[in-house]
Amino acid sequence: MKKLTKNFSISEFSCRCGCTMPSGVLLNIERLAVELQLLRTRCGASITINSAYRCKAHNKSVGGAKSSQHLLGKAADIVIKGFTPDEVVNIVYDMLDNPFLEGMYVGGVGRYNSFTHLDIRELREHSITLWDNRTSINK
Repeated sequence: MKKLTKNFSISEFSCRCGCTMPSGVLLNIERLAVELQLLRTRCGASITINSAYRCKAHNKSVGGAKSSQHLLGKAADIVIKGFTPDEVVNIVYDMLDNPFLEGMYVGGVGRYNSFTHLDIRELREHSITLWDNRTSINK
């Protein structure tokens, strides 16, 4: 099992359908793992990766966007033990904005009811792409 960082291995980022990850995607996965390791260290808690790289067929089967960052190996849907998705988003914002914390690179952040989406897409006009897909009325 190939380790990418102290706490993450390549298998955690593989497509859930069991297909082979293209070699070009692996470079993005390695970059993504470094950013998630920074977040894990900051939180002091384990991160479960629900979904990272997805092949086109698997992405379609789960209703993923046609231009999903998951297709490129640049995205992960995560859960951090002991933290709500809102708390995770707040920690990420803090890490991005606070010069006293170890900085991280994130290009996209999505809020969902049971997980947080983070990706390392290119920044548009120097700002992060944000969205909120929570289904609760109390957003």
